[in-house]
Amino acid sequence: GGIEHAVLHLLYFRFWHKLMRDIGLVRSDEPTTKLLCQGMVLAKAYYRDSDEDGRIWIRPEEIDFHENDGASGKVPVWSVDGQAVDETGANTALIFVPAPFAADAILESTNAGIDTVACITEGIPVLDMVKVIRYMEDRPTTLIGPNCPGLISPGENCKVGIMPGNIHTPGRVGVVSRSGTLTYEAVNQLSELGIGQSSCVGIGGDPLVGTSFVDVLKLFDQDQDTDAVVLIGEIGGTKEQQAAEYIKDHFSKPVISLIVGSTAPPGRRMGHAGAIITGNSARAEDKIEALREAGAHIVPTPADIGITTQQAISK
Repeated sequence: GGIEHAVLHLLYFRFWHKLMRDIGLVRSDEPTTKLLCQGMVLAKAYYRDSDEDGRIWIRPEEIDFHENDGASGKVPVWSVDGQAVDETGANTALIFVPAPFAADAILESTNAGIDTVACITEGIPVLDMVKVIRYMEDRPTTLIGPNCPGLISPGENCKVGIMPGNIHTPGRVGVVSRSGTLTYEAVNQLSELGIGQSSCVGIGGDPLVGTSFVDVLKLFDQDQDTDAVVLIGEIGGTKEQQAAEYIKDHFSKPVISLIVGSTAPPGRRMGHAGAIITGNSARAEDKIEALREAGAHIVPTPADIGITTQQAISK
């Protein structure tokens, strides 16, 4: 109740966070990430002041809708992405724009020169994403998602997404996943065992996403603050097999892998738009075997992510 939808105007507001250097997703040499939130929904409370769970709340009276430079001390709002980038030097975007308009929001950030775009939106038409992926091929913007929880670097106090920040702890294990919920489950198990995380990246569960397992594994392999990686996959597509090939030939650190969907019937979508068995390579069994042959430590069930990781990194 009391929610007014202003998303059609694609309003933006900004926050400053520490640079996510440990995963290399922001190319700027500036000491901070400047974040635009794209597709703001007007409600009674917004993120601003930290509470006990690490969330940040903004009150309506703190928002400035007059498109100025923030001189009023309030959180400024713009109606055009390019204007916000020009005035603030923003280099990262977090997109909440509804599915029918999300593709345009991604392209607008790309054209504005944003370095990294994390798109949370679920349900973007596949044809829209075909056009987005094609358009971004020769451009320097990195897209995380869509249909993802975003990314977080606990040690840098930097969160660009919707994951519960309070379950994360700084450490040296990276997490990359197609599933947002299983990312949270993995992180919670790791934290309870005293295993902190360097960075956690949700690449998204749609058939077409901007960043693959391989893309993130390359960054983790180069990251001196990451000693091992938890990789969480699911049925559908061949992203896990591609990851297995890279792990086998190039990756130098332990990989702990969970693949879910072993009991899913062929031809039926299971949750995510991309979680559907359309051939043998899309089955969980084929993905598990490929990762096992690549030397990954296979997690038998979602309840075993933490203990399997603990065993792998203690060897």
